[in-house]
Amino acid sequence: MKNQYTVELEHIWTYFGEQLIHQDINLCLGEGEILGLVGASGSGKTTMMREIIGLDIPTKGQVKVLGEVVQKACTIECRKRRNQTGVLFQNGALFSALNVYENIAFPLWELGCTDENLVKQMVCMKLSMVGLSSKDAMRSPAELSGGMVKRVALARALILEPELLLLDEPTSGLDPIASEDFVILLQKLHQELNFTVFMVTHDLHILRDLCTKVAVLADHQLIAFDTLDKVLSYQHPFIKLFFHNHRAERIFKALEAEHG
Repeated sequence: MKNQYTVELEHIWTYFGEQLIHQDINLCLGEGEILGLVGASGSGKTTMMREIIGLDIPTKGQVKVLGEVVQKACTIECRKRRNQTGVLFQNGALFSALNVYENIAFPLWELGCTDENLVKQMVCMKLSMVGLSSKDAMRSPAELSGGMVKRVALARALILEPELLLLDEPTSGLDPIASEDFVILLQKLHQELNFTVFMVTHDLHILRDLCTKVAVLADHQLIAFDTLDKVLSYQHPFIKLFFHNHRAERIFKALEAEHG
């Protein structure tokens, strides 16, 4: 029977030396959902994402991804999970020595794919999916705008057609137009491919327009995990500070007006 959750965090405690980062975190993310994780700087958002990827191991508790316990998975299971998971790091993390084509093709080469016609086909398809053309394939990362870097990084994250997509501040550093374009692109791809998304973000527009669930980290704990409208009703000081300042209120009032 297929597992109903793509990501499960069970009683996660994380310490860096003596410093407490996470205290008894519990979270289940269903197939096809889009989660936006928010919290103050240093609250452990990126650490949580790294624990889901398997780059960091929590001090206590269990992380399950696609039904497999990350800490206990053998090499074969780790490789399988990695192939089913796409990651977009905050600044794109493109390899500066490789061109666009090579950056996107890299996960296929890592898997040992030697059929260059197939690689070319898949790279061109993913370039098209993220709104870029084959003419962009030979460009170096240094020649790309911030928005194009994010699109190339997204194409690379999608090249293995993952079930789970992990995004760390995907609109960070983008101007409002590029940010809006990226949100629309991600929404379109999600509708077409129905992958699950775990996303660290401070972007209120993404939380409003894209996320089916919002999680909030504060005081080392997950103080909220619900739909946005329900999270807005929570009385915690951080939620008031983050979601009920003047700028946030304008954005959410605009949402109410749009939906009558």
